[in-house]
Amino acid sequence: MNRNKVILYIVHYIIIIIFVSQILYGAYQVFFVLSDGTAGPLFGGSTTMDHEMMVTRRLYAIETWIAIIGLSIYLAITEINPRMKKIRED
Repeated sequence: MNRNKVILYIVHYIIIIIFVSQILYGAYQVFFVLSDGTAGPLFGGSTTMDHEMMVTRRLYAIETWIAIIGLSIYLAITEINPRMKKIRED
């Protein structure tokens, strides 16, 4: 395997690790840190939560969804699409 291919694999996996860490961090913030005393989804507890805390929690949730979408698109372009092309060629 040549040097450029190894570097590309390393960069590829670093990008995936960054996306996964963003997803885990955002989920941790939403479900554990900013949960106002209860772990997990708020359900009816959202009516008693402070407005600023709710907005912060929603911003982390949006950040998490953006990371999930980014990882999905990245994997679709780099992993799924080339494999689908290979299947179609066979």
